[in-house]
Amino acid sequence: MNENWNGILNVYKEAGWTSFDVVAKLRGILKTKKIGHGGTLDPSVTGVLPVAVGKSTRLLEYMEAAGKVYEGEVTIGYSTETEDADGALVRKTPLLVEGRCPLNEVQIDDAIASFVGKIQQTPPMYSAVKIQGKKLYEYARAGQTVERPAREVLIKSFERTSPLIIDAERDVVTFTFKVACSKGTYVRTLAVDLAEKLGFAGHMSKLQRTASNGLILAEAKSLSEIEAAQATGNLVNLFYPAEYAVSDLIRIDLTTEQYEMARVGKKFAEKDWSKARENADESMNKQNKAEFLLTDLSELTQDKFAAFYDEKLVAVYMKHPEKEGIWKPNKVLV
Repeated sequence: MNENWNGILNVYKEAGWTSFDVVAKLRGILKTKKIGHGGTLDPSVTGVLPVAVGKSTRLLEYMEAAGKVYEGEVTIGYSTETEDADGALVRKTPLLVEGRCPLNEVQIDDAIASFVGKIQQTPPMYSAVKIQGKKLYEYARAGQTVERPAREVLIKSFERTSPLIIDAERDVVTFTFKVACSKGTYVRTLAVDLAEKLGFAGHMSKLQRTASNGLILAEAKSLSEIEAAQATGNLVNLFYPAEYAVSDLIRIDLTTEQYEMARVGKKFAEKDWSKARENADESMNKQNKAEFLLTDLSELTQDKFAAFYDEKLVAVYMKHPEKEGIWKPNKVLV
């Protein structure tokens, strides 16, 4: 086994593969056990699948929690049991009147805008969410429907990206969209809920993840490209630094004194933080020192931050769950 690989791979997941399939294939290519993906994609969904290898697997929890960007297509006119194009038709709502669509772009854009922000979503029956120790899709395959508690997700942005396309023969209207959202968001459910808000049945007919953890679709590599790079000795050039795993967290550059504290797992107190920044290295130029002084832990909106020193990730800190004004290391990486 080769345990020397370390970093993040930007993998292009093709349709038909599960995220687990991709990891299993890479485990064979890289000949390593230390590997995991940073956010599941349904088999029919294509696009960016961040994969952590080696020591970087310690950062998987932050990769999975990071927000994602998707581009896809909504079809209004009928819904499916899986909320995407793979499922059987469940409900059809007549849409076109004499070949004309009663919906217009303004109506759709207004409805889309209403989903931006924190919203409640009910997980679809065809999902891996567990209820009473059993995955929802297991209930669904057995023909059962169970109560699912709604959960809060964040839609950072949501926009229509094409004109409305009318298909009179199928009695449907389609359009493409782009959405940036938090972990746990079901984009297919978002498509269904959007159609329902407009008064019709609908589903998500296409989806591709275009960005995750600072990785973008244009730079993603297929499994065959990764395998070829391994065969020619160029695989090392495809790895991104482990720092990409924490791209969703606020970055704070530490002073030398703070670095020495962080690397041995010491806590930071908000009341001492500003004083430590003011006493930062005299060798720092004024601009850098000014940036240091702007950082106040008490004003952070996230409950975690990525601590850097000399451009390297040192640790991830989190608010202490019990002690007010104290930040403790969630993970030390040096």
